[in-house]
Amino acid sequence: MSTARKSKEDKPVLAICYDFDKTLSPDDMQAQGYIQEVYGEDVSAFWQESNAMANANEMDTNLAYMYKMVQEARGRIVFTRKNLEEYGAKVALFPGVEEWFERIREYGKQHGVIVEHYIISSGLKEMIEGTKIAKNGAFEKIYASSFCYDERDVAVWPAQVINYTNKTQFLFRIEKGVLDINDSGVNDYFAPEDIRVPFRNMIYIGDSDTDVPCMKLVNSYGGHSIGVYNNDTLDKTKVYKMLHDNRIRYFAPADYTENSELDRLVKAIIERTASNEILENMHFDCKKERDQNDIRKLNNESKRHRIDLIISLDGSHSFETTHSIMKDLLDVEHWEEDEIDMLLDIAINKHPVRYLLNDFDVRTFYKKIINQLSVKTEKSKRIEGIFDKHNFEQ
Repeated sequence: MSTARKSKEDKPVLAICYDFDKTLSPDDMQAQGYIQEVYGEDVSAFWQESNAMANANEMDTNLAYMYKMVQEARGRIVFTRKNLEEYGAKVALFPGVEEWFERIREYGKQHGVIVEHYIISSGLKEMIEGTKIAKNGAFEKIYASSFCYDERDVAVWPAQVINYTNKTQFLFRIEKGVLDINDSGVNDYFAPEDIRVPFRNMIYIGDSDTDVPCMKLVNSYGGHSIGVYNNDTLDKTKVYKMLHDNRIRYFAPADYTENSELDRLVKAIIERTASNEILENMHFDCKKERDQNDIRKLNNESKRHRIDLIISLDGSHSFETTHSIMKDLLDVEHWEEDEIDMLLDIAINKHPVRYLLNDFDVRTFYKKIINQLSVKTEKSKRIEGIFDKHNFEQ
């Protein structure tokens, strides 16, 4: 999995972002072996104590469960990264999950769409990395809570804590291709046509209230949020509520097998993405042509303005008029070389301008345009000779 910045592709990219627990797996990953081994069979008691600790200390609930995992492991197991990956390898997955990621990637490829899979989870990164799907390269990036380890590979402190509110930052990282969690480039401005994965090309798949901020964000910008429910219990209470509250656009059983409802839904979104991006690219082409026309128009107007000023200076027959025109000439930041040549010619051949060359405003203007020349000309040298002859300070 790469942490480098990703640039925009020549094909549309569809990012599918998943919660993990109860989205890809039927239960919390910690409750599928770890809790039973170090704490006992009463899994609900572990979570009750963890949540009570969070409430008593005004503590993030994810920090609380991570602390409790380390605490309960003392004297029972050596709490290492390797142990966590081994627990992760035992985590159960919903039907079809193991084959899902490559099959959907291939379907996207057939339709000219690059499909990328991402995890955004409050669960443990180390356990997710221990799963067979992660080891087989299913995910472009895994954003999940994690520990830092001492020299013996023993967990000593949280390295990353992901809760339901800060999950959304990772959608912006995916959007811009700034995947490294410490890369501040996620705050940089990107023009709409330079966005790697616009929100309209994102799918967020989750199961509960902890996914609501991500679902709402994706929905708000034209993406696709999907609520999943356990096909064994058929309990749709949460997905009904999320749909009622406009958090999701669709719901389906957490069945990832081929031709399942979820499979058909995601494939339909891939097809829509392919068609929609053709229209988006046509829109950006129109914008680009418009912008180029605006630049040409602006340049033409600027050119006309400069030529009008040159004509006015050439036609000046009084000192007062010449000084008045100088104010406008000094406001112009850049002159083209053919224009500078005409202005130098006026200074050499027109009496009011030549006579006033060592007045402050006239001298300032001519020194400015001479400095813009790539190569000094005979005319510019003659003007500078007049400055030198009158012994003026630069």
